[in-house]
Amino acid sequence: MIGNAEPGDHAFTYWARGIGNARAGKLDDARKDLAELDEIHKGLLAKKGSHYEADWVDMLRQETQAWVAHAAGRDDEATSALRRIADHEDAVGEEQTSMPAREMLADMLVEMTRPEQALAEYRGDLKFNPRRFDGLYGAARAAEMAGQLSQAEEYYALLVKTCEGSTSDRPELAKAKQAVVAAK
Repeated sequence: MIGNAEPGDHAFTYWARGIGNARAGKLDDARKDLAELDEIHKGLLAKKGSHYEADWVDMLRQETQAWVAHAAGRDDEATSALRRIADHEDAVGEEQTSMPAREMLADMLVEMTRPEQALAEYRGDLKFNPRRFDGLYGAARAAEMAGQLSQAEEYYALLVKTCEGSTSDRPELAKAKQAVVAAK
């Protein structure tokens, strides 16, 4: 464990590290982070009155496990797991405290070069989480990859409008601004 933080804080750290390590191809490190999440989850299950927190940590654990599966080349397992989590989030209408699972699924599908499927997932996510930067940018990028240029232009325009007044120098926002200018 890292420092003296609460188990949920530790879990959030291992979730972020695990997904980051999996996406960076550091599979052994990602598996270690996943093992830490397993231990935190088990500890919370054993602790009376921690059922809600245990369920939340289990979702983080499952998301991390999906990215580890993807990094290991088990893409069907990975997408199935994220879709299950996303469907659960949609059904219960949970307020997002982290990245929505459907958005993660869409990002994963973009990495797998499945832009049509990714675009469908981004669209589904944007219904529940409108105007999220990654969701809008991802939808634009997926539409572009799928050859749906008018859709890409719409998502880029919405992203630019959402960020109106921002002084951000994020490359994604710069690309969106260029696409909007080019579409005129």
